[in-house]
Amino acid sequence: MRKLNNKVIIWPVYFDQNRSRSEGRRISKVQAVFSPKIGEVKEAADRLGLKNELNLEAHYPKMPWAKTGMLIVEKQETKEAIIKRLSRQLIKIKNQQDSEQPAKRK
Repeated sequence: MRKLNNKVIIWPVYFDQNRSRSEGRRISKVQAVFSPKIGEVKEAADRLGLKNELNLEAHYPKMPWAKTGMLIVEKQETKEAIIKRLSRQLIKIKNQQDSEQPAKRK
């Protein structure tokens, strides 16, 4: 893997409520969201004002069969702090998406 000076790689699986820690989740299940997409992670980074670069062709190393994409973020603080800030924004984004969907009829 190439050397990233002053940048960190962020994978969607870090925030996935369906994954265990051994499968790649980096935050608690309470802070995680259901099946985050790389576009949502990018939107969260944009909302936080983080300089980022999107790579849609990347495969998470523990799941080489799945093209999840990755986000390369300029490092302004520790990686864990960035992940926690992104998770809070992802929760807000997911809540907005849920409120925008029309109610299901029975």
